Amino acid sequence: MNTYTCAMELHPIQPQPALLQPSKDQSPLQVQANENEDHRLSAAQAQDPENAVEALTRWNHPRINTWRLATIFFAFVNFGMNDACYGPLLPYIQEDYHLSYTIASLVFLSPFVGYTCAALVSDRLHMRYGRRGISAIAALSKLLAYIVISVHPPYPAVVVILALAGFGNGLLDGAWNAWVGTMDHANQILGLLHGCYGAGATISPSIATAMVVKYGLNWWRFFHLMTGLLVAELVIVTLAFWEENGASYRHKSGNDSEDKGMTRKALKERTTWVAAAFLLMYMGVEVSTGGYIVVFMNQVRHGRPFSSGMTATGFWLGVTVGRIILGFVTPKLGEWLAVIVYIICAIGVQLLFWLVPQFIVSAVAIALVGFFIGPFFPAACLMVTRILPRELHVASIGFSSALGGGGAAV
Repeated sequence: MNTYTCAMELHPIQPQPALLQPSKDQSPLQVQANENEDHRLSAAQAQDPENAVEALTRWNHPRINTWRLATIFFAFVNFGMNDACYGPLLPYIQEDYHLSYTIASLVFLSPFVGYTCAALVSDRLHMRYGRRGISAIAALSKLLAYIVISVHPPYPAVVVILALAGFGNGLLDGAWNAWVGTMDHANQILGLLHGCYGAGATISPSIATAMVVKYGLNWWRFFHLMTGLLVAELVIVTLAFWEENGASYRHKSGNDSEDKGMTRKALKERTTWVAAAFLLMYMGVEVSTGGYIVVFMNQVRHGRPFSSGMTATGFWLGVTVGRIILGFVTPKLGEWLAVIVYIICAIGVQLLFWLVPQFIVSAVAIALVGFFIGPFFPAACLMVTRILPRELHVASIGFSSALGGGGAAV
């Protein structure tokens, strides 16, 4: 009988992270190792596995997320309608109050003050009241502003009260971008979320222009419509996040005290400042283009009032379609490469806008500009959620959005 000797060399096995198997009452813990879906648990959660929460949630699990997403999609439609209405209404506000362009443009500066205040207190409000409180406070702030404007107050009151609307939008912007940014397939969902913003911004100029030009209504009548929409937003979004109180938020974020805000810590991160600088330039381009394109097309391209107003609709429609379609293209290219390609395309179309001084060419070109710059905001929010730990998301995105609002005001 032949005897064989076999030698084996043993190597130590590296421990692998344990996968938590969800029970029937728990949401699944999803971990993806590829760089496109790199999300990190907070330090507190990593040290305390018993209190660890899921690194990635899904749009349809738990099932209530589907309803929650639908409600914040609606909130972002209202958000877009708010931001896009001032451009078409600006000539009529100027005429009504007998204002210069400089004084009339304060309607763009005032919300920046509210945005800044929201950035400073958003994280603490999250810690104390959770997403339920954010839903209610944001909607109530905007609702009060719209009620005041709809009664046609003096112009100084309009400027002051718009800061309150900016405060509500700032809370909404930071909260829901941070929440969606941590989801599985966040690029696509953020594209849809900001597509809803673009959809609201698309229909808003058309409605505002039609109300004033076609039906002869006063400009402030538009805010009667916004008041009704905000009542609906207040009810449905608050109910959707009713269980998301302060204690729930502190548990999921790994911060066990409502007094430990993360804004100061977020401001020490370079990522926060890079995102803020990027959004400062982006929102300055987006909002100023959507706001002043009507005046430009009317006075420089010599378009009729209604046709000029519709160019703003075309621009925001381009933003909407770009965010939805390119939201599926961006993860395939990678965020950095995709943004560079989109910037080059947008510059090329902008040159066409300036070099061919014809109304139709300019209208098409400005819509294409919107198409290519549309994905910038969701891409920036997504990068923040990937690089920073979860407990800094709201503070960082809120501050970046607020500084971006400064670009819109300038």
